[in-house]
Amino acid sequence: MDKPASKDINRPIKHTLTLKVRHAFNTLARIVGMFSGRGYSIDTISVGNAEDPENARITITSEGDRKIIEQIVYQLEKLVDVIEVKDLTFESFVERELALIKVQAGVEDRANITQVANIFGGKIVDISDETLTIEVTGGPDKVNASISMFRPFGLVEVSRTGSIAIKREFNSGVKIRI
Repeated sequence: MDKPASKDINRPIKHTLTLKVRHAFNTLARIVGMFSGRGYSIDTISVGNAEDPENARITITSEGDRKIIEQIVYQLEKLVDVIEVKDLTFESFVERELALIKVQAGVEDRANITQVANIFGGKIVDISDETLTIEVTGGPDKVNASISMFRPFGLVEVSRTGSIAIKREFNSGVKIRI
């Protein structure tokens, strides 16, 4: 993920936060409750097991200026079961999302839909007489673009994971998009 062009800290921008938390009853509810209780919005939230089975990784995207995000991080760090909070926004990081896109697919459109799927590196994961379901992974911009390209065929259903992210360790000073 490229760094934002401007570091104007007073204007709201999308922030990507990663949390390491203990697997415990109500941990996720406390995190979401902290956001809603203070009027902060969550754009996406994804939860999965961490490298240690006792812990989980949570990726949250939220929009806000520097002061709002600092407050969010401060409040998250105070929560029981939160081990670590990182704001990756101004770091070099890898961000991915998964989407399953079900599209109307008559016989006459299947070749075109398959071609669009291939352009986006998508895979057809289900087929019926009337629909195709395509799996697309990538950054949010790629997923959004693929959905836009499938829209003219007739979207039946779209299911997205939300972003997951991890800090990029190698940083040669060159921006890499994979």
